[in-house]
Amino acid sequence: MSPFTGPSIPVGSLLSFFDPLFLGIDEFGQPVYLPLAFRNILMGGEPGAGKSSLLNTVVGTATLCDDVNLCLFDGTQVDLGLWEDCADVFVGPDLELAILTLERLQVVMDNRYKFLRSVRQQRIQPRDAFGAILLAIDEIAYYSATAGDEKEQKRFSVLLRDIVARGRKVAVTVAGATQRPSSDIIPPSLRDIFAWRFAGRCTNDVSSDIILGHGWVKKGYSSNTVDPDNQGCGYLIGERGIPMLVKAAYLSNDDIIRVADYAAWVRRTRTADNATTDLRAVA
Repeated sequence: MSPFTGPSIPVGSLLSFFDPLFLGIDEFGQPVYLPLAFRNILMGGEPGAGKSSLLNTVVGTATLCDDVNLCLFDGTQVDLGLWEDCADVFVGPDLELAILTLERLQVVMDNRYKFLRSVRQQRIQPRDAFGAILLAIDEIAYYSATAGDEKEQKRFSVLLRDIVARGRKVAVTVAGATQRPSSDIIPPSLRDIFAWRFAGRCTNDVSSDIILGHGWVKKGYSSNTVDPDNQGCGYLIGERGIPMLVKAAYLSNDDIIRVADYAAWVRRTRTADNATTDLRAVA
C-alpha cells in the first residue's frame, strides 16, 4: 500500500522548452508560436502595454517544461514573484546578487562549452544531459540604470551582453523586458543582438524603432499605432523577420497562481537534473 494517503494530482505529459512556445494570436485570430531555445527575446513598450504580461506567459510556459531551469530577475518582486517557487534562482531588488548570478551563469556556459568540445558538437542538443536555462528579467533598467552605482550597472550590462551573445549555443535563453531600451538603459551592442523583439504600445515612433530596430517605422511598422486600450497587442519580430501584429496571451493573477502552484509541485517531485546542478553549484 502506498504511504502517500493525500489527494493525488494527475500529472500529464510536460512540455519541452525546445519546442515553439505559444505566445498569443495574430490579427487573423491564428495562434502564434515562437521558438525560444537557441534564441533571445527583448520586450518593450510604455507602462501598461503588456510586456510584463507577455513575459509571464513565457515564464509560465517554461515552468511546465521538464527540460528547462529558471533564473528570474524582478526588481519589483511582484511581476515575476508568483513564479519564485518554480525558479532555481530568484533575484529581487539586489544588484549585487544579480551580478553574482550572471557570473555564475558565465561559469555554467564555460563548462558547457568544454562539454561541447569534448563531444565534438557545436551546440547543446535536446537529447544531451544538460537541460535549457531561461534567464527572465523584468525591467532590465532597474539593474542597468537605476540600482547601484555606474560601475556596478556597467558590470551588469557587460555580463548580460556576454550571456545573450554566447548563451544560445549552450541552451541559455534570455527573455528581457523594459519600457524603452534606449542607449542609457541598454547599450546598443547588447540591444542589437536580441534576435526576437516585441514592441507593445509606444508613445512615439522613435521608441518603437528603438525596440524593433531602426527603420521599421519608415516601412509602416510602428507600435505607436496600437490602440492604447488594447493592452498586450504589439508588433513581434520572430522567424519571419518582419514585424507582425500579435495579441499576447493573458494570464490573470489567479491563473498564474494555479499554474505556478502546479508547476512548483511537479518540479519538486522530479529529480534535479544537470542544469539545476550546474546552475546552483557555482557559488
